[in-house]
Amino acid sequence: QVQLVESGGGLVQAGGSLRLSCAASGTPFSPNSMGWYRQAPGKQREPVAVFTSAGTTNYTDSVKGRFTIFRDNPKNTMSLQMNSLKPEDTAVYYCNFQFPHTSFSSRVYWGQGTQVTVSS
Repeated sequence: QVQLVESGGGLVQAGGSLRLSCAASGTPFSPNSMGWYRQAPGKQREPVAVFTSAGTTNYTDSVKGRFTIFRDNPKNTMSLQMNSLKPEDTAVYYCNFQFPHTSFSSRVYWGQGTQVTVSS
């Protein structure tokens, strides 16, 4: 059974930095895609930084130049380095992995979520 464990997050002042990490276990496969999403109070969950199945790396416009996503495929781990944080970055952050399930299908898995709070 695939499990995702997130770490990092917390409270930081505006302009500060945080690093989130996510480790996936329970599968012998490499992920088709992986990424970080966030959900602020009263808002829908949105993608922040994603390694797509097409091999591209996409960032939402509001974090470009400030956030960087890293991956270590053999270990199925992923990190998100967040610099120059702003109060509007406050949200619960979730990691997401998509792994092959059968020859014709894949499954999406979510981490438990970690709170990031940026004070002004």
